[in-house]
Amino acid sequence: MAEADGATAAPRPDPDPDDATWIEPPVCPECGALVRVYPTNYDRWVSLGMVELPAKDVPEAFRWRLTRLPGRSLIPTDVVAVRFRGIDPLPSEPVVPAHRMMCIPEWGAP
Repeated sequence: MAEADGATAAPRPDPDPDDATWIEPPVCPECGALVRVYPTNYDRWVSLGMVELPAKDVPEAFRWRLTRLPGRSLIPTDVVAVRFRGIDPLPSEPVVPAHRMMCIPEWGAP
């Protein structure tokens, strides 16, 4: 299931609590673009695009949404990526596309 969904990204490293440096978003090794890496609801990680797009512009196989995990705190503690399944979103509803939809590998210099 994870391979079909494209949820094959490596997990984010845990930040060192004593390190105060800025954490940059990861970069795709294929195309060099910035990606957002999120855990899925089935314990895998997926690389997502940096911007949301209307559902009509994203093929069904690449549609994800970000959902906050329920908790007792009013402050969101974590976010997971969930595939749209079952009920299709409205055409104008924003979805987060999987990065592999937009990934265009860089070509070597001539």
